[in-house]
Formats: sequence, structure tokens, C-alpha cells
Amino acid sequence: MSSDIAMTNAPVAADDAAVAGGMARSAAAVEAVLETLLPAPRGHHARVLEAMRYATFAGGKRLRPYLVLEGSKLFGVPDARALRAAAAIEVLHTYSLVHDDLPAMDDDDLRRGRPTTHRQFDEATAILAGDGLLTIAFEILAGPETHPSGDVRARLVSRLAKAAGGEGMIGGQMMDIEAPNHSFGEAEVILLQRMKTGALFEFAAEAGPLLAEAPEADQQRMRDYARALGLAFQIADDLIDATSSAEAAGKSVGKDAAQGKATFISIHGIEKAKAEAQNLAQQAVAALTPYGHAADELRALPTFLLDRAS
Repeated sequence: MSSDIAMTNAPVAADDAAVAGGMARSAAAVEAVLETLLPAPRGHHARVLEAMRYATFAGGKRLRPYLVLEGSKLFGVPDARALRAAAAIEVLHTYSLVHDDLPAMDDDDLRRGRPTTHRQFDEATAILAGDGLLTIAFEILAGPETHPSGDVRARLVSRLAKAAGGEGMIGGQMMDIEAPNHSFGEAEVILLQRMKTGALFEFAAEAGPLLAEAPEADQQRMRDYARALGLAFQIADDLIDATSSAEAAGKSVGKDAAQGKATFISIHGIEKAKAEAQNLAQQAVAALTPYGHAADELRALPTFLLDRAS
């Protein structure tokens, strides 16, 4: 889609039911592709392959794949290519969850309502399963089925590596580990959240225009959308941690307060955190203005995510 679309009327956003339906359909499509891409357990190394599949097929919103697929629709990307990019980011995201749950990190027993990978298997197997998921993400992106152009595949690999690395998700996780030992203010909390959570959101949103070889202006709009969406999502996640139960959330809650970590909530309180999340949702919506009704589901997604319970 061209980056210079003129709008004469403000589009009406899709409702929550449309977003929920779209997410369910995209999750099913991505899981079908993941079923073919993840090796079946076999041989003397079957245990790690089983753990990789256990972690990947644990359910969840499949939000990052949804962003890839919806963004790809805006730019006319063939479904088969978009689904591979969506699968790649989902297995990489899953690796991060497996490692985050480890005793050396968050030491969690519950993920998506069932035992974490290191509890279901063992710590060493969980580490290897995470490593396996991380590496297969780049194998998927590098495959010629993802895009006929080697240059496009290289850009996808490079962008995901940057989003997941020391200046992105890994750096944000390091900040998160250090957080209890520092008096982080709002600027540091926002930086942490943009790195730990937002960087993968940005890759997911820009994957569509990258696959379509769309102009940089389109890539930037999608990154702007995802940056605001990611921060809103993280504030909503912090609200769940502060106010929900483990049963409702499907994971342990109350960890941030127990560890003394600064969050937007600890700095400003629940009501201001909710207001800021709404403001960020509006910023995300504004970034999509040039795409009209084609972006209705993406436009409705921020509000849908703020209303979630888990």
C-alpha cells in the first residue's frame, strides 16, 4: 500500500469481537505452520525437542504473530510468507519466556496456566529448549520460502536480531534484573519496557512492510504504532501484576512489588497508569491514519489489550 494515502473520513475501528476473532484465526494459522516447522521428538535428543514443542504449544494470545499478519495484510504480502515471519517471532518470543521463567531469572512455576518448562522437564532441558527456539527463529527467516529475495531475508534476520539482542529484549531483561538495585525513574522504566517488550512489537509490526519492500515511511509508521502499543501493553501487564490473581492471570502476580521494582504504577499510581495507557493507545491509533479501514483491527487492538485480564 502506498505511503501517501489521503483520508477523507475517519475510519470506524473494529470492535472487540472482531479483534478477538482475528486473533483466534491468526493463532490457529500460525500454530498450523509451527506444527510443520518444529521438529517432532525423535532420537536420543527427543527430550529437548519435546520441551521446545511443550513451550511453544502452551497457548497464549499469539499477539506478535497477529501483528505480523495484520501488518502484512496492509501491504499485500502473500500469506505463506507472512506466516513464516509470524512463526519466527513466536518461537523467539517463546524462548524468552522459557528463559525468563528459569530459577536464575524470575523463578516462576506457572506460565499460561500450567507448569513452566523447567518445572515440567528440568532446568538444563529448559535452557536448551530456549536455545533451540531462538536459533530456529533465524532458520525460518533465512529460508527461501520466507521471501525469494536474499536481501529481504537478510533485513528480516538483521532486524529481529537487533530487536532481540543486547540493545533490545536482552538489554531490557538485564535492566529488569538490575531494577531492584536501582531507583529507576519514569525515563528508565520506559526505556526498560521499550527494550524488553517493545522491541519485538516493533519488529512484528514492521515485518509486513519489510516483506513487501514498502517505503521506509511505511516501516516507520508501523514502528511508531508498535512502540506506543508496546508501552500500553506493558502498563496493562503491570496493572494485572498489581491487581489480579494468579488464577485469573494464568501466571504468578505481585512480583514487581515484592521485588521492589519500579513500574509506572509504583511511580504514579494505578489511576495515572491507566490514563497513560489510554493515551498511548490513542497515539498508536493515530499512527495508522493513512491506512483507512484496512487497518481497522489494528486500530482496535490497543483498547482490546487494555481490557484484558491475562
